Parts: sequence; C-alpha cells; structure tokens
Amino acid sequence: MNTIQAAHVKLLAVDLLSLTIHDSSHPPSFTRKGKLVSRAETVGVVVSRERRDKYLTFLVDDGSGCIRCILWLNHQPDHLPDLGVAAEMALKEAATVELGKLVRVRGKITLFRGSLQLTVRDVLVERDPNAEVLHWLDCIKLAKCCYDPPTPL
Repeated sequence: MNTIQAAHVKLLAVDLLSLTIHDSSHPPSFTRKGKLVSRAETVGVVVSRERRDKYLTFLVDDGSGCIRCILWLNHQPDHLPDLGVAAEMALKEAATVELGKLVRVRGKITLFRGSLQLTVRDVLVERDPNAEVLHWLDCIKLAKCCYDPPTPL
C-alpha cells in the first residue's frame, strides 16, 4: 500500500470526508485511492464554534463541505515537555478561531462516533483573501500529479 502519511496532505473537505476508513486497526487508518493518509491540511471559513473546558470544536467550510475540527486545550504534545506552554499555545490558537474567519488548519485525521474529524495540530487565521482559492488549486494540482497519479497502461 502506498503511503503519503508523513506529510499534512492538502485536501478539500469532499476528499477528506470520502476517505476509506479501516476501523479494524487500532487506531483506525484512512486511505485515499489506496494510499494511507494520517494528516491533513485544509483552508476554509469557520461556520460553527463550541468551546468547552477541555476542548474547542469548530466546523471549517471550504465550499466543498464542512470538516469537524477539535482543538484540545489541555493536551500535551510530544514536542512540548511543559504542559503550561502547550496549554497556553492551545488557548491562543482557540482565541483566533472566530465565526466567519478564514483559517488554515493542520492536524491528524481521527474518527469520532463514526465520523471523520481533524484533531488540530495548529490553526492560523489567513490574512490573504485568496488563500482559499489557492488552496483549492494546490489540492487539484497535488491530486493530479502526486495523490492520484495516472495508472500505467
């Protein structure tokens, strides 16, 4: 099986939500046309936001669909040994997620109650109004030449 799981794969919501789920493995794995995918990047508008004590969930709409994202506010990433620093970073990122904002989200693809979601690694507000269109073009180009190369005859 081919793999593109080492990178954050640029995907449109329609592509991310149509990944094949292999939930027989633990944790579940995901494939796109036979290639293993574990991380994704998307760009879209925040259309829903709900904050709890330990996490923030929000929906990102890129025009092709909505991706559920979860940002853990009490999570300790492997690369940050100090929980205080990690929590502070997560709270700063959560504060930037506002309704109507154009955001770029990168994270791990996970399964929650049978639905795909992104467990957020980082989120940033895009200042360039063309970022969403450029992301679409990147997704199309990458799908054509990298993710879905033509099969040899």
